[in-house]
Amino acid sequence: MDSPVTTAVLAAARAAKDAQPALARLHRGAKDQLLRAMAEALVERAEEIVAANARDLATADAAGMAPGLRDRLALDVERVATIAEQLRDAAALPDPIGEVIRGSVLDNGLELREVRVPMGVIGMVYEARPNVTVDAAGLALKAGSAVVLRGGSAALHSNTALIGVLREVLAAHGLPADLIVGIDEHGRDGVDVLMRARGLVDVLIPRGGAGLIHRVVEHSQVPVIETGTGKTHVLVDASVDLEQAVDIVANAKLQRIGVCNALETLLVHRDIAPQALPRIAVPLAEAGVRLHADERAAALLPSGLDVVPATGADWDTEYLALELAVAVVDDIDAALDHIRAHSTGHTESILTRDLSSQQRFLAEVDSAVVMANASTRFSDGGEFGFGAEIGISTQKLHARGPMGLREITASKWLVVGQGHVRP
Repeated sequence: MDSPVTTAVLAAARAAKDAQPALARLHRGAKDQLLRAMAEALVERAEEIVAANARDLATADAAGMAPGLRDRLALDVERVATIAEQLRDAAALPDPIGEVIRGSVLDNGLELREVRVPMGVIGMVYEARPNVTVDAAGLALKAGSAVVLRGGSAALHSNTALIGVLREVLAAHGLPADLIVGIDEHGRDGVDVLMRARGLVDVLIPRGGAGLIHRVVEHSQVPVIETGTGKTHVLVDASVDLEQAVDIVANAKLQRIGVCNALETLLVHRDIAPQALPRIAVPLAEAGVRLHADERAAALLPSGLDVVPATGADWDTEYLALELAVAVVDDIDAALDHIRAHSTGHTESILTRDLSSQQRFLAEVDSAVVMANASTRFSDGGEFGFGAEIGISTQKLHARGPMGLREITASKWLVVGQGHVRP
């Protein structure tokens, strides 16, 4: 006999699957109107949502949640308004469903078209990020799919409030509320059941820490799009514009510390390190960043800063905090070797005025997003013009990099004949 959790989660997934055809029949105007109505409802009920979030924050504070993670979890009226705006942005995007990807007429007269279609049911597993609840639901609906959401116990009350508002809007528009279902109440056991719901859930997208992602990738029987942790790197090359470098490094590390595209390792070319490191360190020190520096970097940093010796583990750590690993490298080859050894394949950036170095970096770094003379914080679906993103894929099959609407669709072939038979 199935456990109560198994029964409940499978019932939720089946309800989402049964609801999805109602959404697939909607034209773009109806979907966009739905998303705008959801945005309005979130703004109108922002205080209710913030009150629910306060319960989660109280629990997080009692448990000593890390500042970066707490920042991800926290909502206020302004953040709720920003989340609502993401729905409006999604409504303004072109509808990918029905888009012709390619087509032709064969010599025998058969007409072929490959068109975008909904995935069906998308399962999202993530941690302590209420904004993902709305982003994932909005993008899934726009792309014609139902969604099963598991946002973690840390955000239980926040997610329950958000999903409740979205489901009420669905019902008010004559659509099944089960186009959006949440399973947070079932905890880790619920995730295990979701990973076995093959045939009910078409794709599973984990978004969060390395432990969560690896667990889903290694154990899921449902196809997975892997999103990676953000062990991001910035290389300060010998020919760098130092004024730009100071601003870019500070932005990449400090603009928001608890996100996957925040800077975690700074590499500095040895020829510029004596001039660059003291200047780059100033805004970082003022913000309270602890520097995990290798021996050469530590010798060049001003006294009085919060500097500790880097260990081997630092090169593989996603801090999501006011901490930064720093190393001096001999040349671009050494930098590329370091990135190959320690990158998670998320985002890397080179700061340089040398076109040859820039071209080598862009060509040879094998990450989902590779930049030159820009902050890693731009590695984001919204910044790329995709609307809200559902995650940043670090794998190479189906989708790579920020995943917007097109990346969460599938395709099918339409074949039209006139009595054709194969000889």
